[in-house]
Amino acid sequence: MTDSLKEFGAGCVGGFGGKLLDYPFDTVKVLLQTQHAGKSSAGGVVYRNAWHCLKHTVETNGVASLYKGISSPLLGSIAENGLLFFAYNKCKEALGEVPGAPELSLFQLSLAGAGAGCVVPFVITPVELVKCRLQVQNAGKAAGFREYKGPIDVVVKTLKTEGVWNGLYRGNLSTLIREIPGNFCWYGVYEGVCKSMIPEGGTKADLGPSAHLLGGASAGVAYWTAFYPADTVKSYIQTNPNHAAKGFIEVFQSVYAREGLKGLYRGWGITAARAAPAHAAIFAGYEYTMKLLGPSQNSNASFTMHESVRD
Repeated sequence: MTDSLKEFGAGCVGGFGGKLLDYPFDTVKVLLQTQHAGKSSAGGVVYRNAWHCLKHTVETNGVASLYKGISSPLLGSIAENGLLFFAYNKCKEALGEVPGAPELSLFQLSLAGAGAGCVVPFVITPVELVKCRLQVQNAGKAAGFREYKGPIDVVVKTLKTEGVWNGLYRGNLSTLIREIPGNFCWYGVYEGVCKSMIPEGGTKADLGPSAHLLGGASAGVAYWTAFYPADTVKSYIQTNPNHAAKGFIEVFQSVYAREGLKGLYRGWGITAARAAPAHAAIFAGYEYTMKLLGPSQNSNASFTMHESVRD
């Protein structure tokens, strides 16, 4: 098995575990983001906070409604994380990481993460569009979009009525603006936390599961804090026809003018909270899958923490 295939496969495993943990909370995040301040668009109910949104959604539509549309993002998360870890390692190689040479600096590792963030939006934008439209529709606020029977129906109808770039890839710029700084912080914080936990006189091989879990949890919060408003803008563009034809800056200004910073950061609390365990699972799943797949043929060209799981 080549290093690249191992990295992609391990990323897929991490993405699967992370998405199962965080999807219900992602549903709540989207419902909060797409609700106008002081205005109900969910059957007469204005969500006061994340807990109220969660409680009302479960009481009205059942627990299963929190997982509405999960098939698309679950597959998307598998592909996204596989591609993300693959691209991250390729970016590190481009920045000069070679076997036997000194490790890249933390800033260079963060830059490699930003580089990976330039790639993944072309996979996840259509996935998130499908996810968001099903989540919003299920809450009784389809916002003008026609009713969808499921993920495939969303894809078919979107392609038919809106096309590829203005349909499935609607909101791609917003996703790029979120992913580049987000992954800069994601990898930078993870690497930084793990490096800080190496015992004096020790090496990465001395790190245990706690380092990967804590590093992943911290990275998840950092990712969603880096530029959360971009995700809010994306949700509006992908789910609200009134904003669909507008650009990122125009929608950003519109939300800010109407609701201020509170509107741009609506749903951030539950998103950051759910990111901690979900992203801990992603990194732990990645690391220990790499261990099961065996030592890397090129340890410096693969993820810098591989040594920590190689006994």
